[in-house]
Amino acid sequence: MALHFYDNDPKQAAYNHVLAHLKEKHIRITETRKAVIAYMINAHHHPSAEQIYRDLLPQYPSMSLATVYNNLKVLIDEGLVAELKLSNDNTAYFDFMGDEHLHIVCESCGKITDFVDADISPIKEEAKEQTGYEITRAQLLIYGLCPECQKREKKT
Repeated sequence: MALHFYDNDPKQAAYNHVLAHLKEKHIRITETRKAVIAYMINAHHHPSAEQIYRDLLPQYPSMSLATVYNNLKVLIDEGLVAELKLSNDNTAYFDFMGDEHLHIVCESCGKITDFVDADISPIKEEAKEQTGYEITRAQLLIYGLCPECQKREKKT
């Protein structure tokens, strides 16, 4: 996966924002951390740590799977990446949180799709009112059947 961005690319702005955030928090920025950040920003899917490791290994042969997990943990702790744990799946998937969005998961094939235009602020406000919690973030998963699996089911 290419780790390069084009001028005036929103992905470049996101990458710069993440690096500035980490610098502000005095979190060390290594070459492998930069690679994991760029990978997550460029990802058009929700990769597992193992997939990130396999994809980056040719460019970073000394990197370990533990390094990928450690970098993802830092990004999760800073609210920059979300960890998605799906029901009936032991693998964790990861998503760059450049904007607030929902995830829709296909119950048949496991495909994860972003639903960006959802306003979840009423849900967060209701949760705060009912529980007294100060809501810091929300992660909602919606389950259903993707269009491809719906077509397959209609054929059978």
